[in-house]
Amino acid sequence: MSTAPIYLDHAATTPLAPEVLEVMLPYLRDHFGNPSSIHAAGREARNAVDEARDRVAVVLGAAAREVIFTSGGSEADNLALRGAVERGDRGRHLVITAIEHDAVIKTAEALAEQGRAEVTVVGCDARGVVDPDAVAAATRPDTALVSVMLANNEVGSVQDVAAVSAAVHRRNPRALVHTDAVQALGKLPVDVTTLGVDLLTVTAHKAYGPKGAGALWVRSGVALAAQVSGGGHERGRRSGTENVAGIAGFGAAATLAEAERDTEAPRLAALAERLSELVASALPQALLTGAGAPRLPSFATFAFPGVVGEVLLTLLDQQGVQASGGSACASGAQMPSHVLSAMGLPPALAGGALRCTLGRGTTEEEVDRAAATIVAAVRQLSAVVPARS
Repeated sequence: MSTAPIYLDHAATTPLAPEVLEVMLPYLRDHFGNPSSIHAAGREARNAVDEARDRVAVVLGAAAREVIFTSGGSEADNLALRGAVERGDRGRHLVITAIEHDAVIKTAEALAEQGRAEVTVVGCDARGVVDPDAVAAATRPDTALVSVMLANNEVGSVQDVAAVSAAVHRRNPRALVHTDAVQALGKLPVDVTTLGVDLLTVTAHKAYGPKGAGALWVRSGVALAAQVSGGGHERGRRSGTENVAGIAGFGAAATLAEAERDTEAPRLAALAERLSELVASALPQALLTGAGAPRLPSFATFAFPGVVGEVLLTLLDQQGVQASGGSACASGAQMPSHVLSAMGLPPALAGGALRCTLGRGTTEEEVDRAAATIVAAVRQLSAVVPARS
């Protein structure tokens, strides 16, 4: 049996796919031109950016001119929220959910603290699912933007964003609807027409692409206040010399993830279900967080009473299983997950959370080995004696 480390933290980041690296290498080694230069080297770089924009747009079912490249998902979320509020022509009210990524929550909080926006936060049920009608009911005539993530990064719950968009637009046709679809790329359809949204965030490194490349899709006709000033890149919406290699890799990764989605999603769903069942059958006290919700296929998430999450993660890492307690973006925070708290878990239970997220290279043998390791670690930390057969 293999003793190689088992990586179960694909929601934090994914390994760079070899096919993606091959696309990137020429722009890391040889083709160094600035896409804004008019000479041959610059045109070569511009062609790479344009081709990647076309690729991302195809996956989103969008027009290429609507895709704004950014440094990642957090910048794209910031551009959506700040850009809508600071434009000032739709109002200064924001509606978000209690389970959004910190890039949305912290941005909304900062705008409120600065007196530039008012924020309404909509809760979720015990599964981590938001009611579309409750979101629409939270809007006001001065609502500039509503942000509801497509798939949660901590428990994998999937929101009915199409229903949210329809309900919000019926109530307030001027309000923009944004969705953070970072976790969904390659696992769910992210067609912007089907979702009915006005803005959508995606990033490369959650789908076997490079870190440092993301995008905000902005429906044609939607105006945003730019957040990075300078040379007017990205049609004046995000200045800064483009990360050509990263963007080229993003385009390749988006195409690859979408091409593999129909076969990879059911494979991951079966493996995640196996992992959940193996752990739950051996540890009856384990809570399967997000259970019963529409869910990303790659998520198996737990909460263990009497266990300190950080201690569990350290023990698992020592034994070759790499997972997380929730959002990797909140690592180091000595407090329970805001997502699990919103789902109604008490702090003591939320503090014992474990997030296992599977990926392209995960095998059944790894799942079985990881399950055995998790069970042994939890028993060790909680002093639970296995029942006799």
